[in-house]
Amino acid sequence: MHTQTTRYCQVLAILGTVAVVASAQQATPDYRNPNLPIEKRVADLVPRMTLEEKVDQLTGGQRHPGILDSTGKFTPDQAEEAFRRLYQEDTTVSTYDAAVLRNAAQRYAVEKTRLGIPRIFQGEALHGYMFNGSTSFPQCLGLASTWDPDLVRQVFTAAADEMASSGTNQAFSPVIDLARDPRWGRTEETYGEDPFLVARMGAAAIEGLQGSNFQIDRHHVLATAKHFVHGQMEGGRNTGPSNVSERELRESFFVPFEAAVKEAQVGSVMASYNEIDGIPDHTNHWLLGAVLRQEWGFQGYITSDGGALQMLYETHHVAANAADAAREAIAAGVDFDLSDGSVYRTLVDSVKQGKVPEAEVDTAVARVLAAKFRLGLFENPYVDPEYAARTTNSSEHQKLALRAAQESIVLLKNDGDLLPLDLKKLKKIAVIGPNAADVHLGGYSREDGHGVSILDGIRQRVGPNANVLYSEGCKITNGKQGWRGWYENNVRVIDPSTQAEAVRAAAEMARKAEVAIVVVGENETTNREAWSEQHLGDRDSLDLLGAQEQLIKAVFETGTPTVVLLINGRPLSINYVAQNVPAILEGWYLGEEGGTAAADVLFGDVNPGGKLPVTFPRSVGQLPAYYDHKPSRNRSYAFVDSTPLFPFGFGLSYTKFRFENLRVEPAKISSSQNATVRVDITNTGNRPGDEVAQLYIHQRISSVTQPVMALRSFRRVTLKPGEKTTVEFKLTPDALSIIDENMRRVVQPGAFDLMVGGSSAQTNAVELEVLPN
Repeated sequence: MHTQTTRYCQVLAILGTVAVVASAQQATPDYRNPNLPIEKRVADLVPRMTLEEKVDQLTGGQRHPGILDSTGKFTPDQAEEAFRRLYQEDTTVSTYDAAVLRNAAQRYAVEKTRLGIPRIFQGEALHGYMFNGSTSFPQCLGLASTWDPDLVRQVFTAAADEMASSGTNQAFSPVIDLARDPRWGRTEETYGEDPFLVARMGAAAIEGLQGSNFQIDRHHVLATAKHFVHGQMEGGRNTGPSNVSERELRESFFVPFEAAVKEAQVGSVMASYNEIDGIPDHTNHWLLGAVLRQEWGFQGYITSDGGALQMLYETHHVAANAADAAREAIAAGVDFDLSDGSVYRTLVDSVKQGKVPEAEVDTAVARVLAAKFRLGLFENPYVDPEYAARTTNSSEHQKLALRAAQESIVLLKNDGDLLPLDLKKLKKIAVIGPNAADVHLGGYSREDGHGVSILDGIRQRVGPNANVLYSEGCKITNGKQGWRGWYENNVRVIDPSTQAEAVRAAAEMARKAEVAIVVVGENETTNREAWSEQHLGDRDSLDLLGAQEQLIKAVFETGTPTVVLLINGRPLSINYVAQNVPAILEGWYLGEEGGTAAADVLFGDVNPGGKLPVTFPRSVGQLPAYYDHKPSRNRSYAFVDSTPLFPFGFGLSYTKFRFENLRVEPAKISSSQNATVRVDITNTGNRPGDEVAQLYIHQRISSVTQPVMALRSFRRVTLKPGEKTTVEFKLTPDALSIIDENMRRVVQPGAFDLMVGGSSAQTNAVELEVLPN
């Protein structure tokens, strides 16, 4: 069924399979006993380790990759080469062959090393396992647009199964930073701007990755909540300082991470590149120790971000060199060196010289080992390559990817009910734009195993019923507009003046059609993580790049009914489009089934029900534009409309919904009681559809200023035409609490406005009174 090439056979020969034969008289050490608690097993193993073996655990086994030649002899040169081959080829080989390779590498660690400590293989699973051929789900901002935590849990359960089956044990996901500045190129990786929404989606992702039990089976992986904590970076620059107060951290940026630790029991946390109040996160004792471990009780291990320890002396200049950086980071609580291991390998000499207490190394090692015990690697270190082949991009996972893409699409505008398109009345359909023909998956993706472009999805849906015309219209950049753009250097936006002829040709083609679907936005070369001066993804503008606006204008002015479909990774200031084009859909990056999902929505097979997880500003001059601002940010700008282009929580439907009979019971409670909020929702249109009921609160008078409104619950419901349902929300004391002037979380008596509706800008309100105890 599977052909193993010569290079894999060679790797297997190098790795060897000779097992360690234990003496019959030797008692089984406690760390080998699966019936003992993890804490006792760790306590037994750490004292057995040499200093070098301990540091090896903190660098991912980088120092001794541990591969034997065909005679059973350890030869470092061959070992290094074999591991280089493993890590290079895992971007192109099948999951079957990757599972074979990782089994072989694991076999050496378990059967040929002195203590038999298994390895943790780490990888990315931002919106699906980042591996060739694996299922690619919608990018996180798209998943957030579903407002459906149960769906997100299913998505990451599938991603975990594909990941674990190939032998990868830890996912550097989810990203639970808040997207408070869309200039930031990693906005696409987040679940939006709101602390509550991000916390719910993040917890669901962690539960999907890790499973429901503390012990993780071989169909799940260790999750990593990251990046603790970005905050709101200066200028929207990826590694810029986060100039936020402790209050803002606790009210907003800490919220998703606290939920990840306390509710979802996340196994790992990744520190952020950034600094807070002048202290880099990787050396911040208060952040990593006092808050994360002591206040929240985090028991997992903290990993550095890639290259972040080097930044301590190369960028932040709080350390003189690698040894100094290692000393500071391990003292602050960073347990694992994620980069090449070179910084933490200095710990061997530092401990021997008395510069670093070995107890600090022991503490970090204990946390890393506990993760391996939690993963069950000591008892079950190997995976089944055949299962990996069966589960990777299976038909079930493709169906889930399609459903996720369908639910994530947001209808922003639909004047004159242009959508859905009636195929019975169409003979020629123009599909135009730089994002129409390519499959765009967003950052942290590999080649999809089953990618459907927007153009292909429309062609497949239309079939012989209409003629689909295509024109690229214009290009955005000189780089490849697929996933590989994440790695490309020196990407340039193409001068619009050089695209004039292509724009005119696209407009002429649109003139011949009965409807034009213009697919524009961003791509993986323009919207991405900025991790060097050659790989930039943060922007100082949110306008459409290149000649895209000219293209839309030219098509629209032909008089052909025009639909704009956005494929992008952050909110864009599409003022011309919003003012003129009758129908707009936001797709974000839709994953491998994006073209099929888009066609389903365009032609009415699916009624869009997504809601925006971020605010669309009219320009960067409005930033910050997030909805849950403080009351004093109430002044408008001169000469412009200062309202958002599209507000947080907004999304239209092909049907209509009515919210009525909002009530709260009881209407008066003490600060320790719960209240129940109910609202009736009716589908008053003629199509079945989804609506998201959103509950916001505002305390009228409080000792510390509060946002004008703050999301506290939500629920996505599906209703048939004429169907009515009652949505119920439980309002707990925690949901009513604030951080007081002494940084304590309390519920203060007073009047609360409870607001429920289909977006943050359209709600009904009822009053709740909280009485003194």
